[in-house]
Amino acid sequence: QVQLVESGGGLVQPGGSLRLSCAASGSIFSINTMGWYRQAPGKQRELVADIRRIGSTNYADSVKGRFTISRDNAANTVYLQMNSLKPEDTAVYYCKADHRSRLSTRYLDYWGKGTLVTVSS
Repeated sequence: QVQLVESGGGLVQPGGSLRLSCAASGSIFSINTMGWYRQAPGKQRELVADIRRIGSTNYADSVKGRFTISRDNAANTVYLQMNSLKPEDTAVYYCKADHRSRLSTRYLDYWGKGTLVTVSS
């Protein structure tokens, strides 16, 4: 089993910055893609950004140029630096990682419990 724990959420004013962290722990063998998703009230969960083990990244159009995803493979940790935050960025942010155990060829998705980001004056 793999556990993901997010941290770094909170209340910030429009135009401000926050940095989210997500650390994976447990029986880790191989993690490929790690990513951040968000879910605003009354909306579906959506991809914010993800990053493969080799470092290639993917961003939602709404956050390009404002958010930066990065990871520390040795620490099994992924980060999301969020700048120029807008009220519409308010959501619960979830971390996801796809992990393969030593005895399997399949990657399974694991999710964190989420951290709330509120952008408001």
